Amino acid sequence: MVLIAVWEILPILWMFSTSLRLPSQSFELPPSFLPTSWDWQNYLAVLRSPQINFPLFFINSLKIGLLATVGQLLTCSMAAFAFARLRFRGRDVLFFLFLASMLVPGQVTVIPLFIIIRQLGLIDSHWSLILPALTSGFGVFLLRQYFLTLPGELIDAAKIDGAGFFRIYWGILLPLVGPGLSALGIFTFMGQWNNFFGPLLFLRSWDKLTLPIALVTLAGYMGSGSRAEILAAVMLSILPVLVAFLFGQRYVLKGIALTGLKV
Repeated sequence: MVLIAVWEILPILWMFSTSLRLPSQSFELPPSFLPTSWDWQNYLAVLRSPQINFPLFFINSLKIGLLATVGQLLTCSMAAFAFARLRFRGRDVLFFLFLASMLVPGQVTVIPLFIIIRQLGLIDSHWSLILPALTSGFGVFLLRQYFLTLPGELIDAAKIDGAGFFRIYWGILLPLVGPGLSALGIFTFMGQWNNFFGPLLFLRSWDKLTLPIALVTLAGYMGSGSRAEILAAVMLSILPVLVAFLFGQRYVLKGIALTGLKV
């Protein structure tokens, strides 16, 4: 297992090592894993690059990722609570449709989604990326599994005390599914942070683009001769996701395990 872990993390370590090399060391033969001299100027060059406004694109990606994550946690948790703890006509059929949405490839919905976004007048707006991410079949399924693990006696006791359904959801059950919210939040944020096709499809203005588009643009401007600076930009772009995953990996693993519970 240790060897597998080292093998998986090796590309990231190599990328970090290369990002600290001098331009003349990027193509040296024979290649060395560690640079002979550490050059942090590559990171400053990316942040101060006249070709792209890296801090602006970073903020754009952060804004979209956070709003989409918070919105999805709210909508999916409410739907999951309803499917897990409420009894209403058509509940199982509706939940099956949520699960079926997970089987539909994203490429199939691109044209209908584009037409809807255009009719709403959201082309070239960050909301064109945020609104489609406010719900997900996987998120509803994942959080429903967490709600099913909670004892029904909590709801019965809350009803005796006069609590309504929203009070039971918001004040009693939702704090108990924190690990599930953390796992879904990490999945959602990572998906939005790495989203390349969405910004390419919906955004037009230069000042509204996101980091994945910025990286491609930067690579085109600098060319293969500036490999160290390009990898420095990549390291800066994966840093938020890497930190979020390192701190929340136990919730991610627990969330994946709970999706296999029998319902």
